Amino acid sequence: MNIELGKAASFVSQAASLFNSYYEIPFYHLIVEIILVLFILKILLSKSTGSPDDRHPLTEKEKEQLIAEWTPEPLVPCGSIEKSPPVTIVESKIGKHVTINGVECLNMASMNFLGMIGKSEIEEAAIASVEKYGVGSCGPRGFYGTIDVHIQLEEKIAEFMECEEAIIYSYGFSTLASAIPAYSKRGDIIFADREVNYAIQKGILASRSRVEYFNHNDIDHLIQLLEEQAAKDKRNPKKAKVTNRFLVTEGIFINTGQISDLPKLIELKKKKVPTATLR
Repeated sequence: MNIELGKAASFVSQAASLFNSYYEIPFYHLIVEIILVLFILKILLSKSTGSPDDRHPLTEKEKEQLIAEWTPEPLVPCGSIEKSPPVTIVESKIGKHVTINGVECLNMASMNFLGMIGKSEIEEAAIASVEKYGVGSCGPRGFYGTIDVHIQLEEKIAEFMECEEAIIYSYGFSTLASAIPAYSKRGDIIFADREVNYAIQKGILASRSRVEYFNHNDIDHLIQLLEEQAAKDKRNPKKAKVTNRFLVTEGIFINTGQISDLPKLIELKKKKVPTATLR
C-alpha cells in the first residue's frame, strides 16, 4: 500500500513539475508548439484528394484532340542559325608551307617541331614499313600490337639515353598522363614550369602530388622554391626523408614555342640545390 502511494505521489510531483515548466517558457514558444501540433493533426486526418486527372480522366477523343493541337517548339530559335564557315581543305603535303583552298600558306599550326615531315629518308622508311607491316596492328601492345621495330627503337633509345630500358607510347598525351603518376605519388612534390602543356597538367593532377609551379623558364624562381622547400625539410626531416621531388618541364613549350634551358636544369639537379633530389 505504501509503495502504491509512493508511486502516486511521484507521478503527481512529476505532473506538477511539468505543469510549472509551461509557466516558465515564453508564451510565444507555447503558441508555436500548439500551431505545429494542429498542423500535423490536419495532415494526418485530411484525405488525399488526388490529382485532377485522376478525378476526370480524358477520353480517347480528347487525347487525340490535344495531340493534334500540340505544336513542338524548335530546339534552336528561328533565325539564330548562322551560316556555316567554309571548310578548310588541305591540298598539299603538310610542311613549313601548305596549300589550303588553292592558296599557299605558311603553316603556323604544325606540331612538327623536329622537322621530320618532308624528309625523303623518313618517307621511304614509312613506305617500306607500310608494305611490310600494313598500316597498323589495330590493337594495343599488351595484346598483339608489339612488333620487332618497337623493340629495336626502345633498345636504341635506351642506349642513347644511357639507361637500362626505355618504353615508347603511341600517343604523347597518354605518355605524359601515364608516366608522371607512375613515379610521383601522394605526398611527393613536383616542381613544374607554369607553362607546361595540358597533358602534363593532367598527369600532375593524376599523381595527386603537391605541385609547385615556377615562372616560365625562370631558373631563379625555381631555386627560390627549392630553398623554401629545403627550409621546410629541415623543420621536418623525417617527412623529408620519404618525400620524392620531381622536376617537370618541356624541351620545346607547346604553349609559347620557347626552348627550355635543359643544361641549367640538369646542372641544378646534379648540384642537388639546395638539398632536394630532383628526378
